[in-house]
Parts: sequence; C-alpha cells; structure tokens
Amino acid sequence: MKLKTSVQSVLLATSVMTGTLFSTLVEAADTIKVGVLHSLSGTMAISETTLKDTVLMMVEEQNKKGGLLGKKLEAVVVDPASNWPLFAEKTRELLTKDKVDVIFGCWTSVSRKSALPVLEELNGLMFYPVQYEGEESSKNVFYTGAAPNQQAIPAVDYLMNDVGVKRWVLAGTDYVYPRTTNKILEAYLKAKGVPESDIMVNYTPFGHSDWQSIVSDIKKFGSEGKKTAVVSTINGDANVPFYKELANQQISAEDIPVVAFSVGEEELSGIDTKPLVGHLAAWNYFQSVDTPENAAFIKQWQAYTKNPDRVTNDPMEATYIGFQMWAQAVEKAKTTEVEKVEQAMIGQEVKNLTGGTAVMNKNHHLSKPVLIGEIQDDGQFSVVWQTEGVVPGDAWSDFLPGSKDLIADWTAPIKCGNYNTVTKTCSGQNF
Repeated sequence: MKLKTSVQSVLLATSVMTGTLFSTLVEAADTIKVGVLHSLSGTMAISETTLKDTVLMMVEEQNKKGGLLGKKLEAVVVDPASNWPLFAEKTRELLTKDKVDVIFGCWTSVSRKSALPVLEELNGLMFYPVQYEGEESSKNVFYTGAAPNQQAIPAVDYLMNDVGVKRWVLAGTDYVYPRTTNKILEAYLKAKGVPESDIMVNYTPFGHSDWQSIVSDIKKFGSEGKKTAVVSTINGDANVPFYKELANQQISAEDIPVVAFSVGEEELSGIDTKPLVGHLAAWNYFQSVDTPENAAFIKQWQAYTKNPDRVTNDPMEATYIGFQMWAQAVEKAKTTEVEKVEQAMIGQEVKNLTGGTAVMNKNHHLSKPVLIGEIQDDGQFSVVWQTEGVVPGDAWSDFLPGSKDLIADWTAPIKCGNYNTVTKTCSGQNF
C-alpha cells in the first residue's frame, strides 16, 4: 500500500513538474522578446544608456496598447560595455540563448560591424538608430539614423554657402565612421574646388582627454586669413574635454565654428554650454522643434524617467521611428518571422517628431529632414537651417569611385545590398 502511494506521489509530482514546464514554455512562447544591445558602461555609456531607456519606454507603451499579435513584449537588456568584440558575443547570446525576435542596438559603426556577421549568420533583425558613414546595406539591418547625404554633406554645404567657410578641419575619433565619413567629405570638398592644403584631418582614440595641442593646431590652422570651420565626428565622452579646451583657448563660434555629428542634447547636458553658444550640430531632430508629436514625445519621456529635466535627442527619435515601424510591420506580417517582417518594413511610414513623414525605403534607409542647430546657453539648439522636405538616405556615396555605381534594393527582382547598376550584378549579400 505504501509502495503504491509512493508511486502515485512520484507520478503526481512528475505530472506537476511537466505541467509547470509546459506552462513556462507556453508563457515564453506567448511573449515577443525585444533585445536591447547598448553600452551601459565604458566610454559610450554617456550616449547609449539613454537609448536603452528609450527602448524600454517603447516596450512599456506597446504593452499598454495590448502588445503585438495578442502577446506581451519582453525586453532583454545586455551590456556590451563599449567593448567592440563583445557586441558580436552579446548579439549571439541574444539570438541563440534569449531567442529574441528583434534587436535595437549599437551606436558606433565598429560595434555595428562587430554584430553584423552574427546577425547575417543567424538571420537576426536589428534596428540601428545612429548617424553613420553609409557604404553598407544588409538584409538584417534597418538604418534609422542619418546616412552621410542626410547629415555630413548638407552640413558642409551650409558652412560653405551660408557661412563662407574656406578651410576645413575634419576632426574625428579613430574608427570606421569618422574615417569613412571624412573620406567622403574630402572627396566632396575637392570636387567643390577646395585645395588639399585647406583640409586638415585629425583622429584621436576613444575617450581622448588631452586636447591642448590639437586645439592649438586647429587655432593656428584657422588663423591664416581664410574662414575656417571644424567638422567634428568625435564620439562619446571625448567631446566633453574637447569643447572645454575650445573654451580654454578662447575659440568662439565666430572665430572657428564647430559643426558636430555626434553631439546632441544628452551630451550637452553634462557641459557648461555658455562658452559654446553659436557652435553647431547637424541632425534630423532637435528637442527644441515645436510640433504636437514632439511635445507628446517629450512629455512621455519625462514622465517615464520621472524627471522633468531629462532631454531628448536625435538617436532617440530614430529609435522611436524604428520601433513604431517594426511594430507596424509585425502587425502587417502577422508574425515576427524575420523574412516576412523585413519585407513588411519596406514602405512603412511614421510621422517624424519634427514634421513630415519618415518612410522606410527599399535600401533599408529612411527618408528624413535635415536640420542644423546652433547651441544655446540652456543646452538646447536653435534651428538655423533645414531642408524643405525629407531627404532619402543613400546607402552608397556618390562621391567615392567604388560606390557611385552601387545601389541597395531589397525588393524583387534585385534583392541586393550592393547592386552594381553598370555591370547589373550583386557583389555582396543577397537573398
């Protein structure tokens, strides 16, 4: 009798365990997992932590609406710690261990380049929300930040045509984005008749802090009788000592204006901006733009963070647009399956926070407005110039010999990220 009871107990326990395991698996299957791949420590944490919080806010908001496809969204956050090879490892972890359906992540191009082979190998899907150098289009990535023709080229045109700049300092952090962007800008400036002697190029490592001699060289370069400007692709926390040294050496925006591609409201929130008034940044979004959509976004962000002083910035808007488009594409495809969501993404539209409509194009890049803002003493930007409408992002530069004949088109019959319009061949990833 005792033996029978014992057996029954074991069977009952096994049944309960099996039921619990089944229930857990069903519960896991009933959530859509959203990977968050942003540095929360190291040199890029100053910029990327905010984007992690933006994704979490969007997940929370989507769940308030009932989730997607009748399922709740679940955020899975990892910290690649500004360690570029770790981005590949964390991407693999998100896709194989955590089984995420989509990833929102990366800031620097070197981190994106690290994650990209893993995304393509495992057929993951990532939304990349930061301005970058172009020269890339992958089936597995949607680029919601600016390509060079949506930021760098318009900024140079503004400085050349509206400010009268003749000499150019191209100052950047030493990695792929600044080097490729500056390669494009050098070719563009020379095509506009700027001699090589009027172009100064300088690179510094991530986290660089001793700017005294470099700023001194910039000051000397700008003192030779021609209007000079700095085009800055300096990234991360190195921007803080760079701007402080400009102020220390009394370089004002009237003397040598700086236009930055990686400095927004978040970075300025940690700097005394009074000596920097008049310097510039080129983005597709500024917090100061007055639209109903932007007002609602700012209100939502400050309520989420429980901080009425928290600022918004361009990569946050790019994250917002990407997330909204992904949610729409999932609903359209009625699945989170990568192939179907990727095709459903093309043509998706979301209102920009600064006016107009963002459209996802066949090359996985957005059409966006371009704005140039002037730093104010409150850490905000006053818009001094903007495009009349939206500018389609160009995956391949028209100013590099190896790229000018290439296009990206992820629709049939081409379905290729680097299709040569002359040879009619695809020389890279295609599906």
